[in-house]
Amino acid sequence: MKFELVQIATIQSPFCSLINMPVQPKGAKDTYATIVFKDEYKEGLKDLDGFSHVYLIYYFHKIKKPQLSVVPFNDKTHTPRGVFSTRTPMHPNSLGLSVVELVKVDGNKVTIKGVDILNGTPLIDIKPYIENFDKVEGVIKSGWMQSSSDEVSKKKSDSRFVE
Repeated sequence: MKFELVQIATIQSPFCSLINMPVQPKGAKDTYATIVFKDEYKEGLKDLDGFSHVYLIYYFHKIKKPQLSVVPFNDKTHTPRGVFSTRTPMHPNSLGLSVVELVKVDGNKVTIKGVDILNGTPLIDIKPYIENFDKVEGVIKSGWMQSSSDEVSKKKSDSRFVE
């Protein structure tokens, strides 16, 4: 089986360093960014402006060596965790997933808000958030994650995943 990812766009954000940037969209709720799509994908943006939020699937292009055990930013106990129980960028395929607010679609440019993504990040895909499909009611388990919503919004990255 051949599997190939194609970069469809580039995310332009104000974050030019991996250090001291928000680690989740909740911590960047007022941060705007622009996604610039390659011309051959512009037609695919038709009707996207009817949605309030979108999923971004992107490639952590600065990750050099994935890890199977990491200490996540929001782990108060500083315990090494299996990478698949975290949202760190150190996964074997280095893919990121964020839900962000869609502000505007203009030609091949999409303006988004609530962005915790490094400038120049390659976008692999974008999908609309649809409440009737995606909203999960009654979530009661979040594994090891004990940080409050306020603590998550204030957490900034450090050098632990920078090579």
